[in-house]
Amino acid sequence: MTTDKTGAPTEVAEGQDRFTISVDGQRAGFTEFIDHGGQRIFPHTVVDEEFSGRGLATILVREALESTRDAGLRIVPVCSMVAGFIEKNHEFDAIVDPITVDVKRVLSRR
Repeated sequence: MTTDKTGAPTEVAEGQDRFTISVDGQRAGFTEFIDHGGQRIFPHTVVDEEFSGRGLATILVREALESTRDAGLRIVPVCSMVAGFIEKNHEFDAIVDPITVDVKRVLSRR
């Protein structure tokens, strides 16, 4: 279990189309994903304002990307939070794909 900057325990759970993060059992945020053609597209990440500044987005995105890598999928970082994380954490560089016309088409169907 990971703790946030305040020392509170966090839990990241994977659902059908998103990873959620909870603090002390209270849902604090999520990152959405779409699986398509061997890729996991990350369009949007949100951490509730009352939990901001606690490092939750970093915990959430790291665990989501690790799970994606473990699943053998490639990462498409549409979300600026995910893209920024990858820019600072190069261990995912080898499995990152650019945003293509096909990815944009998939996103437009949401």
